[in-house]
Amino acid sequence: MMTSFFDQFMSPVFLEIPLMALAFVLPWLLFPSPAPRWLNNRLLTLQSWFINRFTSQLLAPMNVGGHKWALILTSLMVFLISLNMLGLLPYTFTPTTQLSLNMGLAVPLWLATVLIGLRNQPTAALGHLLPEGTPGPLIPILIIIETISLFIRPLALGVRLTANLTAGHLLMQLIATAAFVLLPLMPAVAGLTTIVLFLLTILEVAVAMIQAYVFVLLMSLYLQENV
Repeated sequence: MMTSFFDQFMSPVFLEIPLMALAFVLPWLLFPSPAPRWLNNRLLTLQSWFINRFTSQLLAPMNVGGHKWALILTSLMVFLISLNMLGLLPYTFTPTTQLSLNMGLAVPLWLATVLIGLRNQPTAALGHLLPEGTPGPLIPILIIIETISLFIRPLALGVRLTANLTAGHLLMQLIATAAFVLLPLMPAVAGLTTIVLFLLTILEVAVAMIQAYVFVLLMSLYLQENV
């Protein structure tokens, strides 16, 4: 029984063909494409308002150099929200529960921010490794600690997203299994368990959106340090 709980996190395969690429393409097919009737399409209006609000809040603390990342960060935000939300549907697969995928998104973007900082302002970028006013004997130790913390950043991004989504899916499956088992034995307890499952599902919808926002927000903060 415990092994089957983790089967939902296995990469789907059909006729020995991995379906991970299909899981990447599907979210983009669900978004409405621009049409001549802009003002009469409420879905497009809502989508444009959401993207504009998110972009303005995300890029407000940055200087003009960081605004070049607007398209990348906004697209990543919409993409992660779509993957997380689709993963809450029955008989679906959530690609963002795979640590390899999240690391594949976090490491290149984090490395790009570091390289931009080293190219544009190498003194300030390297200065983050040593706080001002550090006593002489502590300089080697602090440099090592700050370097480790710098390289841990992409790992923290990937692990945070993976752990939150995986824990939520496991908890939902455990509670759903408990409600199914208790239904013939104790219907009243099963009903209460179902209510808890419904409330947890609402919470997981919020977590799916919040975790995508946190991922992109932290990436923008790393970018803000280097532009």
